[in-house]
Amino acid sequence: MGDAEPHVAEAPEPAPDARRRARRAWVIGGAIALAVALGVTTAWMLRPAEPAASAPAPTASVTSTPTPSPTPTPTPTPTPTGFAANTASYDVTTLPQVNVFAVIPTLPVDDDAFAPATAERALALGIGAPVWADPAGEPVAYLPREFPYDGTTVPVIEKQEHWVKVLLVGRQAVPSQGNPAQVAGWVRVQDVELAASDIEVVVSIAGRTVDIVRAGVAERIATDFAWGTDQTPTPMGRSYIMTTRVVEEYWYTRGHPIVYLSVQSPTLDGFGGADVAVTAFHYHDDRSGPISNGCIRLDPDAIAKLAELPYGTPVVINP
Repeated sequence: MGDAEPHVAEAPEPAPDARRRARRAWVIGGAIALAVALGVTTAWMLRPAEPAASAPAPTASVTSTPTPSPTPTPTPTPTPTGFAANTASYDVTTLPQVNVFAVIPTLPVDDDAFAPATAERALALGIGAPVWADPAGEPVAYLPREFPYDGTTVPVIEKQEHWVKVLLVGRQAVPSQGNPAQVAGWVRVQDVELAASDIEVVVSIAGRTVDIVRAGVAERIATDFAWGTDQTPTPMGRSYIMTTRVVEEYWYTRGHPIVYLSVQSPTLDGFGGADVAVTAFHYHDDRSGPISNGCIRLDPDAIAKLAELPYGTPVVINP
């Protein structure tokens, strides 16, 4: 056989009848195949639809209900307190004048002798200001703007919208006939000019001290002094500086100023031939212990400092 290429035998060509039968078989087979394919397709198209995957149940969200803010209660407009306004006109010259010599029974005695004063002083406008014992009534006196012995600049001890209560000079009665203590009264705000005052003098008999207090800060000016005897005691409680002056004929002052107070002796109707018995701070050679007629006797330095204080400065003398 040698090196000849391998020979592939060819199949003999089929007869015509055999070819027709083969074509018919092919057609019938194709039709059957097509029918089978269509049936499969139709069956696929007609199959029941698969149920859709159920969506997860929604989670109920909890919505927090905010706590409602309380409706603010409106602040009520404050009702004015105090005595009603009085705008009537008065001829003050028909009223008794408040001065150091006056004894006016209708003036009330100070009813809270150790209470602090306010931080204001008052001075009458015009000729003077009417003074009331009770603002619901009629005026009982008048406070002059000027007087030779002063006493007209007065401390405010209570303040309202239309009225101020002030300390006054003079007396409700002399000791032998009634209560000679510190007097007070009401004046209308419209009748006075007000000025700030943050100074007071505080005396302690038991502590043997005298302090000048400015804006709450105390300056001690004395640690020993003289005060009244049991028969002529120094009046306790609050008063104010009425006037300050040098009186040369009072030899015991040695030429130092006398600082006069608005309050008078609780036991003496008058003193030294006068019908007044005013209490004062003054110098004296003997100035220790209960030996005076009611005045507070101090050394020169203390008197000099007190003499610098403005009229109307409150003074409180404690037992």
